[in-house]
Amino acid sequence: MSARLNNAQPYAIGLFRIVVGLLFACHGARSLFGVLGGEETVAAGTWPGWYAAVIELVGGTLVLLGLGTRAASFIASGAMAYAYFDVHQPSALMPIQNQGELAAAFCWAFFLLVFTGSGAFGLDRFLAKRSSGATKGSREKTPVAA
Repeated sequence: MSARLNNAQPYAIGLFRIVVGLLFACHGARSLFGVLGGEETVAAGTWPGWYAAVIELVGGTLVLLGLGTRAASFIASGAMAYAYFDVHQPSALMPIQNQGELAAAFCWAFFLLVFTGSGAFGLDRFLAKRSSGATKGSREKTPVAA
């Protein structure tokens, strides 16, 4: 059973990345454009709301696609840690008391992706395979000098 689960791990991580990235990107799109049930949008350039929304939209999209997953996840995790400690935590200590559950969950989900990478289905994995194939082919064609 453990071997089967280990073989499925890249696919589980890939699906996890896709869902978390999609949810995060939707949150940013709602804040920036008022879509998906958003009524109010944040004013352009306002600190920290507009910058957070841009990080949510761009970072979520990159994570969703699996493109630069580790870097995008690192920035998104930091943004959510900032959101929790600056916006939510001053109201109360526990996330359930200060409505910071979503910020805490996103923070830790993205922190996990920093260490696991994109898993399966990511564009960065596809591009890495493609570039390693091109490099491998060019090495085979290059004559070896003695």
